[in-house]
Amino acid sequence: MNKAYLSIFLYLVTPALLRAEVKPHALFSNGAVLQRGCVVPVWGSAADGEKVTVKFAEQEVSAVASNGQWMVRLRPMRANAVPQVMTIAGANTVEIKNVLVGDVWVCSGQSNMQFEMHWLTDSAKQIALANDPLLRLLGVPQGGATQPKRDITASWSECTSQSVEWFSAVAYFFGRDVRLSQKVPVGLINSRVGGTAAESWLSWRALAANPKLQQIAGKEPVEGGASFLYNAMIAPLQPFAISGVIWYQGESNAYDASRATVYRELFPTLIKCWRDDWGLPELPFLFVQIAPHNDMVPEIRESQLLTWQQTAKTAMAVITDCGHATDIHPKPKEPVGARLALAARAVAYGERVEYSGPVFAGMKVRGGKATLSFTHVGGGLVAKDGALKGFTIAGSDNKFIPAEAVISGSTVIVSSKEVTQPVAVRYGWANVPDVNLFNKDGLPATPFRTDCVKGVTEK
Repeated sequence: MNKAYLSIFLYLVTPALLRAEVKPHALFSNGAVLQRGCVVPVWGSAADGEKVTVKFAEQEVSAVASNGQWMVRLRPMRANAVPQVMTIAGANTVEIKNVLVGDVWVCSGQSNMQFEMHWLTDSAKQIALANDPLLRLLGVPQGGATQPKRDITASWSECTSQSVEWFSAVAYFFGRDVRLSQKVPVGLINSRVGGTAAESWLSWRALAANPKLQQIAGKEPVEGGASFLYNAMIAPLQPFAISGVIWYQGESNAYDASRATVYRELFPTLIKCWRDDWGLPELPFLFVQIAPHNDMVPEIRESQLLTWQQTAKTAMAVITDCGHATDIHPKPKEPVGARLALAARAVAYGERVEYSGPVFAGMKVRGGKATLSFTHVGGGLVAKDGALKGFTIAGSDNKFIPAEAVISGSTVIVSSKEVTQPVAVRYGWANVPDVNLFNKDGLPATPFRTDCVKGVTEK
C-alpha cells in the first residue's frame, strides 16, 4: 500500500478505532425477559460522554456514558407475551429482538440446584414435554473473581427440549409451575456451582462487616475462599430487575454440627447482602431445606428453619420425603420445584394458599404428656402411610428415647411410659429422618427440637 492510500485508510479508520461501541449488558440480549410491574434498569458500556438512547414498549430514555458505563431506567410495564424489539442507539445501534415482559427469577446454589434435567430418572419424558416459548432460560458461566465483575458472557434461549436438557431441573420445574399459575412469561437465570459453601456466595464487604463472620472473610478477598463466586456470578447480575430468588444450598455447610450452626448467621447475612446489593429490601427469597442424607446433620435444617422464621419475605420448601440416605443428589426434583413455586404464590404473589407443612409453634406438658401446637396446619394434620413416627422425648436427664405420638385435632400429643415428666420433644432429629407428619395439603412438617426453638413463632 503506497503512502497516499495509507493516509486515506488511516483517515477513514482511525475515528472508528477510537470510538467505543455501545454495548448492552449480556442480560439484554435476544430472547430476554424483563421484569413487569417495577422500574427496569437497562445498562451497558460506551465511550465517555456518549449519549445512549434506549427505545422499548413506547418508551424512550437517554443517558450519557461516564467511566465507560451508561444506565437508563424504564418505567414499570405490564406483562406482555408478544415479542418486542429493544433499540439501543449511540455511535452505533443495537437491536435486541424477541423481548418479553413478565417475571424473572434468579436460581442459585450448589449441586442440587445445578442438577440437570438429563439426570432425572424420567428425563426423556420430562425433556420431551419441556417446550414453552414463553419460558426463557439463561445460564451464568461458572467461575470466580477476587473483585466484582460487571458483565457475563451468556445469552437467553427459549425453553425447548434441546435448551432445557442441560438446565437445572429444580429451576425448570419451578419456572414451569410459575408460568402455569401466573400466566405470564417467565425468565430463569441459573447461577450455580456444585460443591460450594454459602460464604462463596456473599460479598466480602458483607462478611467483613459482620463480627461473627469476619474470620471467614479474612483480611482481604483472595482467590477461591469467601466471595469468589459472588463476584463473578451474582454481582454482574445486579441491578437487573427480578421477582425473587430460589436457593438450594447448604450441603457444603452441613458436615458437622458446629459448621451447620454457623449457618444460622451466615444464611441470613447472605439474604440481606443480596437484597442490599440489588436495592430490593423485600426481595422474596425462597429456599430448599436440605434433604435427608447420611452426612447431613439435623442442625443444618434447624439453621434453615430459624432463618425462615426470623427473616421476612422468605419461605422454606421441606423435602424430608425426597431424600436418599446414600445419594446426596436425590432424583425427585419435580416436587422440589413445585413446592418452591407454591411458596412463590404466597410470598411473592400474595395468594392465600397454604405453602408449608406443619411448623412447631409451642409445647405444653400435662399429665406426663407433651402437647405440641403448630402453624401451617392447613386443612389439618395427617400421618402419611401409617402411624405417626419420628418423635423422641426426654425428661430432665436429657436422654431422648422413641416416643408414641398421636394427632389430636391441630395438635400432636407425645408421650412415653419411660418419661413421666417430659421436658423436651424432637421430631426428625437425625441425618436421615424417618418421618411422616404432613398437613392435608400434602406438605411435610419440618424437623425440629423443642429444646432449642421452644415457643418460636413465625415472623
